[in-house]
Amino acid sequence: MPKLWNETIDAHRHAVREAILDAAAALIEDGGLRAVTMSQLAERAGIGRATLYKYFPDAEAVLGAWHERQVTAHLHQLAEAAHRPGSTTQRLRAVATAYADIARQRHGGELATLLHRSEHVSHAEQHLTGLLEALITEGAQAAELRDDVPPAELAAYCLHALTAASTLTSQAAVDRLVTVTLGALRPLP
Repeated sequence: MPKLWNETIDAHRHAVREAILDAAAALIEDGGLRAVTMSQLAERAGIGRATLYKYFPDAEAVLGAWHERQVTAHLHQLAEAAHRPGSTTQRLRAVATAYADIARQRHGGELATLLHRSEHVSHAEQHLTGLLEALITEGAQAAELRDDVPPAELAAYCLHALTAASTLTSQAAVDRLVTVTLGALRPLP
């Protein structure tokens, strides 16, 4: 098969898959988890049910793929924050703020239970912990952050503390949480 033909087919498959995932997001937003049925997905995506079943065996698989796409986008956002110009503490604040904002957007209940037990979430958490650990190590070496506690422990502390943002109702509260969390990383006098 000519290369151009392969790229066209791949582009089409990617576009259909993205349309299905976008349809899932819209259905979740409109009616919650129970609104995501294969019939509704096909209708919302503008494809036939037979086509939908070529891509996904059931609605749970669609939700898993949609969630994986969300997690990947969040990791990309956090990596960008970690690699911005600035001091280690500025970059760490940018990552912490972005993570807290993401935590604040999380959906709870049945959807969270279904989606957060998947392997891609575990991989993402490991990646994020490594990202924070690297920043904390860099900050400790530059004497900007404490060096009396292993960076892996401090990274875990930050992630757990920042998940409290899921209960906050304002950006000002998120900013205070980030300040308090990062305050614990300051070097001891």
